[in-house]
Amino acid sequence: MGEYAFRSATKTDVTALHALVEGAYRGTSAKGGWTHEADLLEGQRTDVEELEQIIQDPTQQIILAVDGDAIAGCVCIANKGGGLSYLGMLTVDPQRQSGGLGRQLIAAGEQAAVRDFQANRMEMTVIAQRPELIAYYERRGYGLTGQSRPFPMDDPRFGVPLRNDLRFVVMEKALA
Repeated sequence: MGEYAFRSATKTDVTALHALVEGAYRGTSAKGGWTHEADLLEGQRTDVEELEQIIQDPTQQIILAVDGDAIAGCVCIANKGGGLSYLGMLTVDPQRQSGGLGRQLIAAGEQAAVRDFQANRMEMTVIAQRPELIAYYERRGYGLTGQSRPFPMDDPRFGVPLRNDLRFVVMEKALA
């Protein structure tokens, strides 16, 4: 563990990618890492159809960190236009967290957004009730914009909330 190759996801990666994302964000396996949402949400984080749509969409890209044949992590970027890209679905296998892979995936996503989408700013949303994750992104150069967005409380495709006050805060970083 530790030496990773980075590449764009393809349709053949979807099954393993789906298992990684679900295992890192939801359920008992997620609690092995520090970035899970299992105390805030249950149900799915994503589904196979959404991952396939992202992979086929030229305005989006999922970047994988691969260790041998295993997908160790991923990040999704999306071109929002006007120099703005969006970073989301940052996922690291819970058994590999705290080893710097998240930082490497963020950097790979930012580089791809500049190279492929001519981005000069990166935006993300984080559940407001995750102060440790907000602090992590602040250490990576992202700042709170003062904006917030509603959480899709009634859409089980994004999970079933375990509390009724979930919302997203918007964070942004200027890219070189």
